Amino acid sequence: MRRIAILAALLAALWLAGCGEESPPTETAGFAGLGQEAGDFVQAHEDIRLSFPEDHAAHPDYRIEWWYLTANLEDERGEPLGLQWTLFRQALTEPREPLDERPEPSPWAADQLWMAHMAVSRGETHRVAERFARSHSGQDDGQAGAVAEPFRAWIDHWQLATRVDTSDEPGGTFTELTLTAHQDDAHGGFGYDLTLVAEGPLVLHGVGGFSQKSADGQGSMYYSQPFWRVEGEVTLDGETRAVSGRGWLDREWSSQLLGPEQQGWDWFSLHLESGHKLMAFQLRGGGADGGDYRSGTWIDPEGEPTALAPDEIGMTPLATQRVAGREVPTRWRLEIPRAGLDMIVEAPHAERWMDTSVAYWEGEVIARDAESGDNLGIGYLEMTGY
Repeated sequence: MRRIAILAALLAALWLAGCGEESPPTETAGFAGLGQEAGDFVQAHEDIRLSFPEDHAAHPDYRIEWWYLTANLEDERGEPLGLQWTLFRQALTEPREPLDERPEPSPWAADQLWMAHMAVSRGETHRVAERFARSHSGQDDGQAGAVAEPFRAWIDHWQLATRVDTSDEPGGTFTELTLTAHQDDAHGGFGYDLTLVAEGPLVLHGVGGFSQKSADGQGSMYYSQPFWRVEGEVTLDGETRAVSGRGWLDREWSSQLLGPEQQGWDWFSLHLESGHKLMAFQLRGGGADGGDYRSGTWIDPEGEPTALAPDEIGMTPLATQRVAGREVPTRWRLEIPRAGLDMIVEAPHAERWMDTSVAYWEGEVIARDAESGDNLGIGYLEMTGY
């Protein structure tokens, strides 16, 4: 599943500041209000069929959405780095008529809220930045947005965009991308200029792209590009280094992602040495008989996905560390019997707290065989609601 969500307290503040309308309720269900009822928003379900390149763009008739990239990199000295770039969209008002029948937007009546996060991590250093914007549904030239062809997702000068001339290569809008984001800070600044080349296909999660998130049946539309080869430059504390490695991009949209009782999740994306990929998550609460709800996708080296049922995933926290005043599980046992995997997945550095408007943990992890200790792969772990 990928994730973070756009946050109830943030929405309340920006709604009042920018829309001049009634404040939404301060009491919201689920993590960051993601358990709210869908209302008149379109609801995700398993009969929806994804269509590309159209689904690379924004879906304003759904309540929430994100474009979410993580990357495990090394610099020219062989030193590991991690990075994250995420663009979130939140609809501020429920759809009342088809997009093409809506009145000409007023500068004072934006109906979409955008938020972006970026992070660069190396060793004990972890730099984080956040940006906000508003826009109108269907607008493709505002302060923030996402369009399909040629693909572009942006907020201010932070941008993920195609490198392919789609007039010469129809359908290639999502095969080669550039990512650019920079932030000034008191340490000399951080950011990246990267090229992403897809070395495998898009992967649909769940049932044809519908990813169920609780035993009650609500969920999201969810696909990934887990086969990015990444190259470029990363700047950290004013020093720029050449980097290369692997990236994983998630696309997800929904109108009620969680059940009311679900307060957070633990999500893994792993690049394994065998060439396989693994996405696995648990939502705390919402499972059968009141337990946690688990799901995942086992992806072979050619990109063929196998959906994992809740009872096919073992996910057990083994140790916690105190981070930002919270006890956060940074060492896990992850078991996928169907794939013959019994792994210890651990964060080499605990200080990966995203101190953003609603805080969460997101950082690099290493996967090892639980019995032999042999290295099996690398990836990212995200944890919310702690």
